[in-house]
Amino acid sequence: MIVAFGDSLSAGYGADPGQSFPDFLQKDLDAAGLKWRVVNEGVSGNTTSDGLGRLSEVLALKPRVTILEFGGNDGLRGLPLDTTRSNLSELIRSIEASGSKVLIAGMTLPPNYGGDYITQFGQIYVDLAKKFNVPRIPFLLSDVALRPGLMQQDGIHPTAEGNEIVAKTVMRYLKPLLQPAGH
Repeated sequence: MIVAFGDSLSAGYGADPGQSFPDFLQKDLDAAGLKWRVVNEGVSGNTTSDGLGRLSEVLALKPRVTILEFGGNDGLRGLPLDTTRSNLSELIRSIEASGSKVLIAGMTLPPNYGGDYITQFGQIYVDLAKKFNVPRIPFLLSDVALRPGLMQQDGIHPTAEGNEIVAKTVMRYLKPLLQPAGH
């Protein structure tokens, strides 16, 4: 089992049911003949602290791979970077200790948050991927952000079409973790 553990980007905020990136990821896995089940544990509005609060229920699912997609709400709320780093570090450590592989989804922030904050925020993902030796999607929305029709009016959440593309981005980084195939 693969768990997409995160916030509104995993939950598919603003898209119709069945149109989140984990839904499209399931379709892509099925089409590739890979026998994995994707469980969507995305909750809109969640911060890294909320993720820690939900961690035990996610680990109870016994995922073999966890796509860790948190931090965007921390950054958008201007939360202390040390808190975000510490929480993500604890999430990775705990998920790995449970026996699940981790794929961390990198994030960035809108330009109005200031260059220094944005740079330091993005560096958290780079540093933690290196520290824990886990694969990292450099920026989850890299192929959809700033592309007309692929993002909702808020400029933060992908449309259904955008989520389909995000799933393909995730698949590129996820596939090496799926050997040998499981359930």
